[in-house]
Amino acid sequence: MDLPRLQRLLGPPELAWLLDRARRRLEAGRPLDGTVSLAEADDDARAAVARLLGRSPRPGRSLSVSLAAVDHTLRASGASPDGLAAAVVALTGPVTDKHAQGAALATAWQRALSELDHPAVTGRPELASWQAKVAATGLLRRLAGGVPATARRLAADAVRVLAQLPADGLTLPVLAARTLGDAHALDQGRPLAALVHSAVRALAATELPTGAEGRRAAWAAVGVALDELSSRVLVLGLLGSTTNTTARILAAAREGGEPCLLTLRQLTRQLPELGLNRRTVHICENPAVLAAAADELGSGCPPLVCVEGQLSVAARTLLGHLADQGCRLAYHGDFDWGGIRIASSVLRLPGALPWRYDSASYLTAVERGLGTPLTTGSPAPTPWDPDLALAITEHAVRIEEEHLLDQLLTDLRRQTA
Repeated sequence: MDLPRLQRLLGPPELAWLLDRARRRLEAGRPLDGTVSLAEADDDARAAVARLLGRSPRPGRSLSVSLAAVDHTLRASGASPDGLAAAVVALTGPVTDKHAQGAALATAWQRALSELDHPAVTGRPELASWQAKVAATGLLRRLAGGVPATARRLAADAVRVLAQLPADGLTLPVLAARTLGDAHALDQGRPLAALVHSAVRALAATELPTGAEGRRAAWAAVGVALDELSSRVLVLGLLGSTTNTTARILAAAREGGEPCLLTLRQLTRQLPELGLNRRTVHICENPAVLAAAADELGSGCPPLVCVEGQLSVAARTLLGHLADQGCRLAYHGDFDWGGIRIASSVLRLPGALPWRYDSASYLTAVERGLGTPLTTGSPAPTPWDPDLALAITEHAVRIEEEHLLDQLLTDLRRQTA
């Protein structure tokens, strides 16, 4: 390339517009053919084109230039043997094909999203809308800071975590360590934690609060506790047959007729033999029921477990242990859609049955004028009694456990007798 000659031919300021048009075509991935035009061309611009192409200046306000003619001139003159494209690079710097770059970027993002096309995601209908939302809203792109390679790693790591869910009483640090090799990989505030948590909320398949409570409830719904001490379950009347620390705590609480909080740590490290084979363990949703049972029945209260509104990992662990020991689980909760969803989780356990939690009990309470208007929540099925969901939908009355406290205490008293 004869750069001085090229500067004289194509480098004058009067031809800057021509260079700019050619460069933009290259950046767009378009061939340098056809013509380019300058609408308001002065005499200097026409003279510069005439010198470049070796022709007389042409009159008129507009100026059209054949790019093929420019290419031929540059090659024939020896100023740029490789033609106009090489001349543009020599005079203006390297050219990025933005069209090809955009296509490559689109392909990279598609590869990142394709990491979610894994049985851990596609094999679960409840994650279909989540996967579509990740793609449609650009969630993965935002969490990755706009870097496709980072997004691909995030998606792959999310799949590794989702493949292990639901878990069985794990804590979040243990889950992160087992699946990702880093106990803090799912700590709040990390991009991966945000991505996985959005999927976990979808897996929970229930209405959840926002904030820290919602995060705890979402993870609990898939069997994961944020830590082994904050996940707990409230019990009354349980008695361990071994002599470890948890057994002594339970014994003291039962002797005093007082409720007792068991943490996930106790349930996974020092769970005593409860000696309840084939006995009925009643389960309630609200602490008020358990507190009333402690007041009325004291140390004589039969085994009672309270899930405190949401089924924690500690509660799931304890109830699963009781079911494995052959206990009959009898559940009662609020007659509203939140209570129905909690009941569905409990009643899927082996040996679990409703405790005054059916359509007949609900309709009796409605006929007595109990309850308040049900205005929140979305309907949910009641497979243990399909008529219950229909009755709640029809009457739209919410009946809390506290309305039926006398009946529940009577049942517990009869079991004690």
